[in-house]
Amino acid sequence: MHVQEWLETVPPLSIYLLVGLVIGLESLGIPLPGEIILVSSALLASQHGEINPVVLGACATAGAIVGDSIGYAIGRKGGRPLLAWLGRKFPRHFSEGHIATAERSFEKWGMWAVFFGRFIALLRIFAGPLAGVLRMPYWKFLTANVLGGVLWAGGTTAVIYYVGVVAEAWLKRFSWLGLVLAVLVGLTSLLVVRSKAAKATAERQRSEGQEAEPVNAGG
Repeated sequence: MHVQEWLETVPPLSIYLLVGLVIGLESLGIPLPGEIILVSSALLASQHGEINPVVLGACATAGAIVGDSIGYAIGRKGGRPLLAWLGRKFPRHFSEGHIATAERSFEKWGMWAVFFGRFIALLRIFAGPLAGVLRMPYWKFLTANVLGGVLWAGGTTAVIYYVGVVAEAWLKRFSWLGLVLAVLVGLTSLLVVRSKAAKATAERQRSEGQEAEPVNAGG
């Protein structure tokens, strides 16, 4: 069933809770389609007056901030062994190459990697746990987490809602296009990150091979 058609059968309160929960779990580190659920719900709010876009945006923002914070706490406690365990359980998302790419982003951007990671589908599941593993000061993490959560969740809700209201005559067509756009953006960011992850893995293997050559030669 189409995501939005399914959401139309759900009471408004359940939609608020669902959006907050899915985005929270995604931010915590569980691969879920948070962006698609948010876009679909915002479009639905533009069609039905029972769904308050302000409450919807607030729930999405709260889920993003709380989920990232829980992910940070788990990452800080679990450390590197946690990343290794996640790599075994979710090799497509927490591969060594993906983690290496995310780590380089943190090294380059610091706390702003948390902020910008909110807007990239795959990095959303990394930001909280990895910041904890790398022991980023919590006040820095929280600042970037709150700013990113408000801008991404609240901003996405507002933009999609108002575009849906303005384009009311074309709403059904836009609903389909909006979901396709969300999926395309997510897939594009996923492919970019995977490409960088593959390069990072290759570079690390070459580096390890070069370090091992003198040892083998000496033996």
